[in-house]
Amino acid sequence: MLRRVVIGGVSWAYLAIVYAFIFLPVAVLVLFSFQDGRLPVPPFNGFSTQWYEAVFVDRKLMAALGNSMLVAIFSSVVSCVLGFLAAYSLARYRLPGSALQRGLLIAPMTVSYLIIALGLLALLNALHMPLSLLTVGIGHVVINLPLCFAIIYASMGDHQINIERAARDLGASDFKVMALVTAPMLMPSILAAFFLSVTFSWDEFIIAFLLSRFDVTLPVEIWSMLRSGLNPKTNAIGSLVFLASVALLLILEFSLFGRTKKQ
Repeated sequence: MLRRVVIGGVSWAYLAIVYAFIFLPVAVLVLFSFQDGRLPVPPFNGFSTQWYEAVFVDRKLMAALGNSMLVAIFSSVVSCVLGFLAAYSLARYRLPGSALQRGLLIAPMTVSYLIIALGLLALLNALHMPLSLLTVGIGHVVINLPLCFAIIYASMGDHQINIERAARDLGASDFKVMALVTAPMLMPSILAAFFLSVTFSWDEFIIAFLLSRFDVTLPVEIWSMLRSGLNPKTNAIGSLVFLASVALLLILEFSLFGRTKKQ
């Protein structure tokens, strides 16, 4: 009995340390976003929402926020579509060198973002393609496509083949089977891949920094603000992004994934 109590206490203590290690920096970020002073450092000088107001009236921050949303949604949609098509082809058809193709599709996940960004920068310069949000989106497709492919491919089991065969027996073409039968069955995995891609694209800095010029994303804009010194506005915008991410995850958990578990 005593041993069980000791093990339970140690387990809870270890869990508390892990959660504190993960969330304590976020708590400090949120706390000092309400700092009534010009520096987000201790001691806490009082509660104020002035820095949140400053964020919403800052045109550069709002423009960077819009750019991040545009790039994240664009790259995630393209990555999910390409990832689904690749997963469907490799799971349902016998293609030459399919194992090698799967390895090549997943390979970018093992490569540093810096190497990918430098390679894309050299390629774009060779093609004389100007740097813009489009090139940032292309870079994010490169890093998000392997993730989307891996998630969708892993969810394509043999139990779906009989349903697809039944659809073909009823006269559906291969395209209709893929679009109207397979895609709806895989929708939870597709949505999971999409929102994970949005999260990764939203936070990505290296590729966005190297492949953009005048129109920058939010991480690049925050980095440029930090170069001039500490600013409570960076804490405020970081808190807002964290709140939006948590809200999105909670909505997905209680709506989509909760419904999937009940089924």
